[in-house]
Amino acid sequence: MDVYRGVEVRATLEEVCDPRRMALLVYDMQVRVLSQIAGADAVTAQVCAVLDAARSVGMRTFFTRHMTLPVEVTGAGGLRTAMTWQRTKDVNTVVSTFPRDSPQFQLVPEVAPLASEAVLDKIAMSAFVGTPLDLALRDAGIEAFAVVGVALEVGIEPTVRHALDLGYLPVVIVDACGYGNQEAARRALDQLAFCGGSVQTDTATVCTLLKR
Repeated sequence: MDVYRGVEVRATLEEVCDPRRMALLVYDMQVRVLSQIAGADAVTAQVCAVLDAARSVGMRTFFTRHMTLPVEVTGAGGLRTAMTWQRTKDVNTVVSTFPRDSPQFQLVPEVAPLASEAVLDKIAMSAFVGTPLDLALRDAGIEAFAVVGVALEVGIEPTVRHALDLGYLPVVIVDACGYGNQEAARRALDQLAFCGGSVQTDTATVCTLLKR
């Protein structure tokens, strides 16, 4: 680990894979999202493996859930996004697809949060927009976080890019991240690798490091 003017600069997985410095972010493991993901069962199994390892060492864990507001209070940006995802050119046909407390909004039971874990609801793709995630991590002295969940090319990449601007070291556990479009997911990983500042790894490696 490098040190400059008293600042410890951790840059490798081995250096940050420590529950005192790293949190776990479980991104949008929701019923409807997973129903649209190829290989959802395999992704869920890998997410559960990471979650079990994190819990065994007391790592701070945060879950996100994507939510859509009632159409009546949704603004222009939200309506444009809804029209794109719902493949309609008529704004009057848009519906709220992830209303709070609807069945499709819920996290799948395999990853049910514990009382000691936080669940953050959001209406943007980055987990840092409109949530207390950044404040909670900084207040606990967290420097890095591992991210698992879905979907890699839609929400996880924007979260990682946002985290880089906030000064975190994001760790993408690739085999525990699902996607809707394989080509787009590969482009997302390639772009993150090109930009630098984040780490890509797999479930087995992270679980081994956490339990060392």
